[in-house]
Amino acid sequence: MVSQAAEPLEHGGDLSAARRLFPGAPEPFIDLSTGINPYPYPLPHLPPALFERLPQADALARLIAAAAKLYGAPSPACVVAAPGTQSLLPLVAALKPAGQVAILGPTYAEHARTAALAGHRVIETRELTKLGDADLAIVVNPNNPDGRLFAAADLLALAEKLGKRAGILVVDEAFMDVEAPETSLAGGVMRGNIIVLRSFGKFFGLAGVRLGFAIAAEDIAARLRTSLGPWAVSGPAIAICEIALADAAWIEATRVRLAQAAERLDRLLAGVGLGVAGGTSLFRLARTPAAAALYQKLGRAGILVRRFAEHPTWLRFGLPGDEEIWQRLANALAGNTR
Repeated sequence: MVSQAAEPLEHGGDLSAARRLFPGAPEPFIDLSTGINPYPYPLPHLPPALFERLPQADALARLIAAAAKLYGAPSPACVVAAPGTQSLLPLVAALKPAGQVAILGPTYAEHARTAALAGHRVIETRELTKLGDADLAIVVNPNNPDGRLFAAADLLALAEKLGKRAGILVVDEAFMDVEAPETSLAGGVMRGNIIVLRSFGKFFGLAGVRLGFAIAAEDIAARLRTSLGPWAVSGPAIAICEIALADAAWIEATRVRLAQAAERLDRLLAGVGLGVAGGTSLFRLARTPAAAALYQKLGRAGILVRRFAEHPTWLRFGLPGDEEIWQRLANALAGNTR
């Protein structure tokens, strides 16, 4: 039995809500509703002292240096560590007085929500060229959920236009780790009106660690750092992420592994008549008129995917993490047609 009408959940990853929507679904309930790497970075041994004392400044400095190097920031002074990118969104929105925020959409809904809470008028547009008159323009690159990817040159041109009226460009690069490094705008933040957001947990598969970064010109970075206050990132998170960000071999091997898994998922979805409309190596977006029925069918089989209330033909699929999950997904999709 499906509870109510199995309406789309507000965010991915909520298995507790999924179990309420689909009581009696087989366990373990499989979560394919996020874009989190299902092959997580192996956790290092952590000494108990990390849990017993406040985070140390020298450890945070090493983490910031590792992040600056990996992401291509001009210097460590341009990098701000936070307890998840989500915690940075209201701080970024507060950098400008209440005005107009333009968001390239459809995209991650939290940008609009936090901007509105900060008092901004929020508009959404599908065209990059229509963002240039805003006080704060937000682009998710590559975009979630359709994977649209914009060239750095186009975004820099947008930043230049915004700069003529003291506007700020925010580029959320939460899924950039799977793309070519030169696509990132992190190296261009010294222009003064660009803020780049990077997420640790998605690519490294450790979302529960709660770590994200803002990369910006030093004066903006200093304001964000002050707003966060001391000890914003936990000692265990600092220790784990310092090691992971410097592990070049794991990072490169994981990019290859994710790309192969995404290609396999495309074949599986196409094999049951689902059109793959985009995505990244961490998630795939499918379109079908039967999206609502398929969402319920998968839910009854104990598989949660991402459905979108404003786009009723869309379903986003995360990557299965092992062969048993691949098989359960294939079995649940069997018989689905356009």
